[in-house]
Amino acid sequence: MRIAHISDLHVLALEGAVPFRLFNKRATGYANIRFNRKHIHKAELVHAIASHLSSLKIDHLVISGDVSNLALEAEFDAVRTILDDVLRLPHSAVTLVPGNHDVYTRGAEQSQRFARYFEPYLVSDLPRYLTRQPGGMFPIVKLSDGVAVIGLSSAVARLPFVASGRLGDDQLGALQAILASPELRGRVPVVVVHHPVHNPPTWLKSRLEGLADAARLKALLSPFDRGLLLHGHLHRRIHRTLPTATGHIDVLGATSASLVHPSSARMAGYNLYEVSMEGAVRSLDSYCYNEATGGFAQADLPRA
Repeated sequence: MRIAHISDLHVLALEGAVPFRLFNKRATGYANIRFNRKHIHKAELVHAIASHLSSLKIDHLVISGDVSNLALEAEFDAVRTILDDVLRLPHSAVTLVPGNHDVYTRGAEQSQRFARYFEPYLVSDLPRYLTRQPGGMFPIVKLSDGVAVIGLSSAVARLPFVASGRLGDDQLGALQAILASPELRGRVPVVVVHHPVHNPPTWLKSRLEGLADAARLKALLSPFDRGLLLHGHLHRRIHRTLPTATGHIDVLGATSASLVHPSSARMAGYNLYEVSMEGAVRSLDSYCYNEATGGFAQADLPRA
């Protein structure tokens, strides 16, 4: 099974966003992406990656959140167009989870905007375990030979300058039941969540940007001897290892699919993983966009 992984599309579209909708937390988000020269995001890179992936023989696409910048309807419309008209993968072959930018305001959270726009892609093969979250009904499970892709929602609306996430008791309880279910027997878990399970080292930064219940998620994965835990949020490609009782889980971050950056660890691109029918992780690779050629070249996947 070939799994492509992209993240943090940060599609910005202000069509229909009357001024008063920008006089809230969105004001800081718009200013950051519009005027911060260190973080230049270009929607055309997302289209280039989507077009490239559509030409590859991938079995599953993982998108680990922050598809939008301000959780506006026009942004979600633009992302749906990319999914439906450019990638053109079956709904069952895409696992999509929300990031903090996709549940950016209380209005987006209360209206379940992310879930409404991406409903066809959010169907679970194990619906009995679904719980209501700010980003929709999760965990979402998609079963395949040797693999169970499990999408989690860590996105919650926060105050300005706060980008932390939370899974919550209901979702973690559902995940525990999923991991112990007969459908998971013999399948390697591929868990998708926006926020990394490795929190920042300082208390303050962890509170502002981290995953509140990261330790509980790690504990639930500890019985497995192998698996993948895929995330975004950091805007950099990175490979870490989570030791378990009998092996380890590979923890992999994808960079932003729209980011122009001089560092190859951050420049837009995608990750590609191969898992055998028996559940063995065969390869973990990353590819970086080349602005000069418009193509993609294999990039380092830095260990941390």
